[in-house]
Amino acid sequence: MKTASRWLTAFSVLPAAIFGILSANAIPVENSGQILEPAKPPEPSLVLGNEACVKCHTAEVQVWKKTPHASTFEQLHRKPEAKTIASKLGLNSIKNSGRCVACHYTQQQTADATTRVISGVSCESCHGAAKNWMAIHHDFGGEDFTRLDESPTHRVQRIAASVKAGMRNPKNLYSMAQSCLRCHTTADEELVNVGGHPAGSLDFEFVSWSQGLVRHNFLNSDGKINELSSPERLRTMFVAGMIAELEASLRATALATEKATYGITSAQRAARAGARLASIQQKVDSPEVAKIVEIFKSIQLKLNNESQLTNAADQIAELGYKFAETTETDLSPLDRFIPGRDLYK
Repeated sequence: MKTASRWLTAFSVLPAAIFGILSANAIPVENSGQILEPAKPPEPSLVLGNEACVKCHTAEVQVWKKTPHASTFEQLHRKPEAKTIASKLGLNSIKNSGRCVACHYTQQQTADATTRVISGVSCESCHGAAKNWMAIHHDFGGEDFTRLDESPTHRVQRIAASVKAGMRNPKNLYSMAQSCLRCHTTADEELVNVGGHPAGSLDFEFVSWSQGLVRHNFLNSDGKINELSSPERLRTMFVAGMIAELEASLRATALATEKATYGITSAQRAARAGARLASIQQKVDSPEVAKIVEIFKSIQLKLNNESQLTNAADQIAELGYKFAETTETDLSPLDRFIPGRDLYK
């Protein structure tokens, strides 16, 4: 897999001239109308907690318990580097600061309207606060129906209704990549420049990071086998992850107000993602990827440019979701670049 690794890092060092963060005027971007909302932390008043999921997803929850996503609840606030960041920002409690809990924990609102942290990065951190969609998600077509009794037509309708009610269903891989990049990209300038927090997981790659330790794909085996994804799914995942990284990096760059670590790193990451997608465009004939590259080339990564960069990110999100939902493009030319099992995290 050395070829894949080389290709993935080919654009990690780019000339300074590529960054509008060092340049002047930006080019307007037209908004196509429909906007896919960026991933957000789950709303505490709508969070049910892991107990609501474990009855039907026992195997998935058991996998989660062995991941850093779960252990952060007991470990993060004890780490010296976390304490240092908190001290620099004047935070008394990592578990009670919105700055930290938005990515590292799951919050729930109690009956007396008190908000408390109930776990680390959990089911609803990625799939959305479940109160509004849990009943829909569990309705397989009748009172005594199980998932095995559900008709294909009802399943399509159920998933669509669940998504409309706020669920981030793994059927659309772009939606899941967005959930990952929401936290694996730091969208907080002061947290980085003052607190010293990393500007994100700069080596994040959707296939390798989702198919290893955190993989919980038990659906087709009724909880018995944690299946590997098919080659077709991995191809879509590979591209969807890059599109989501570009979207998240543009949103982060949009918040930059000073030429410092946060703004420079976010712009570099956006430029790298844009360059990788341009390379993909040369290998496969995807209308969504082509449009994304066109949008990216029409903007400049510059300071105090929130409106234009956010507008571009909105359009890219819409195209990313459409790519993952409807693509009929032959992505097999990308196979030799997709990380193999030996690179799964």
